[in-house]
Amino acid sequence: MKLAAKILDIADRGVLLNQVDARNIGVVEGDRLQVMNHANARTVSAHIDTTRTMIEEGTVGIYGLTNRALSVVEGAEVEVWQAAKPASLEFIKKKMNNLRLTRDETRTIVNDIVNDNLSLPELSAYVTANYINGMDMDEVEHLTLAMVETGSQLKFSNRPIVDKHSIGGVPGNKISLLVVPIIAASGLKIPKTSSRAITGAAGTADLMEVLAPVEFSAEEVQTMTEKVGGVIVWGGATNIAPADDRIIVVEYPFKIDARGQMLASVMAKKFAVGANLVVIDIPVGRTTKIADVAEGRKLAREFIDLGERLKMRVECAITYGDAPVGHTIGPALEVQEALAVLEGAAEPQSLIQKSLSLAGIAFEMAGKAPRGQGYQMAEELLRSGKALEKFRQIIEVQGGDPTVTAASIQLGAHTHMVNAPDSGYVVELNNHSLVSLARLAGAPQDHGAGILLHAKPGERVDKGQPIFTIYADRGWRLKLAIEEGRRLMPVLVEGMLLDRVPTEYRL
Repeated sequence: MKLAAKILDIADRGVLLNQVDARNIGVVEGDRLQVMNHANARTVSAHIDTTRTMIEEGTVGIYGLTNRALSVVEGAEVEVWQAAKPASLEFIKKKMNNLRLTRDETRTIVNDIVNDNLSLPELSAYVTANYINGMDMDEVEHLTLAMVETGSQLKFSNRPIVDKHSIGGVPGNKISLLVVPIIAASGLKIPKTSSRAITGAAGTADLMEVLAPVEFSAEEVQTMTEKVGGVIVWGGATNIAPADDRIIVVEYPFKIDARGQMLASVMAKKFAVGANLVVIDIPVGRTTKIADVAEGRKLAREFIDLGERLKMRVECAITYGDAPVGHTIGPALEVQEALAVLEGAAEPQSLIQKSLSLAGIAFEMAGKAPRGQGYQMAEELLRSGKALEKFRQIIEVQGGDPTVTAASIQLGAHTHMVNAPDSGYVVELNNHSLVSLARLAGAPQDHGAGILLHAKPGERVDKGQPIFTIYADRGWRLKLAIEEGRRLMPVLVEGMLLDRVPTEYRL
């Protein structure tokens, strides 16, 4: 059937048909339509939505992503017919039935994910099946390789290439801003591709964006790394393991992170940037992704096993995760704290020690330092100012201002200080509640929003003493965070009233 094209400014892949035309073609909502632009002979398959009124008969509405591939002009004639369903649907159903997928089946699914051949419900079914039924290490390896093969890859002429990754779950984990320049200052290469925050208050890419642009192609990442030894960029712009970004969109509403998909996601990105030495940070704690050290060791073994399959050397650091790293949560606050350490600040020790420990492991893996002495090498590079100098080079090569200082970082103009209701010791910080407050205040979209902690677990506070301050770029955001903070109680001081039972008086 030939129809007139109407271009719809909808950021999705699909088409909108009048229900009369849909019946004539023999399709229903959720089916697929093949669309051909005769002007350039391009053809794409698109998911079908139907309407009685939004599109008139004889017209097909073409969504933005679909038209990016077709390049149809408004009102041009296109030819449409029913398209077959992709083969990957049978493989997804196989996984839903708790059966193992082969490498070819996994590659077919990932190809369809990258090419947007799966609808959101179909992709959700795949993610959910992996979450419920799990994946064995063969399937994880297959998924990792398929993710790499369907995206861009970096090829460096010399080795080693170092990378690090934290599995997340701990707010304020700004260590990449220290680890990357420390490692690069030693002469090693570290092309660090990072994520933006999904459920957290600031991903590493959000932090770096306070200082410099973070969106670059894979080719640009390689060129910059060759020039200064390291970068900190957003992986979503590089086309490295692009299937992972689509999977994350599906995981986000349920805040799930299927074990096998997490392993594949991390290692695919490390493999794709050419890394052969990888340090993995596994925070453990009651409010992190990994509850205890035993489970952390199990996950570490899985990372190491997958690394061996990919011919990558992996070592894991199991780290404390029951409290934020440092005293800040939120893009500008975290950047200010990290810059201050690079400039010579002796606090916070949690940030300094964790960063030096991970950089030290990388030095020992690369043969830069004997086992047990990598920490000292990292500390020397930090204290000598060489790491700060390297970080300024990284900022400059990415298009930022290399003269930036901690004091020049702009924080949110609207603040509210929360004081201790009683005297006592800080006995608990709730990571989830702290992140919720920072996000309500505007983080990570508002770079100046976040939380500054004045006291951490084990520290004594007197009644009326500040325990944390909320920062926001906008007043109404601050008001929301204050109201929610009264409910969440993110910082618990010994002796505080936890509950009152009954909650109402009885007459």
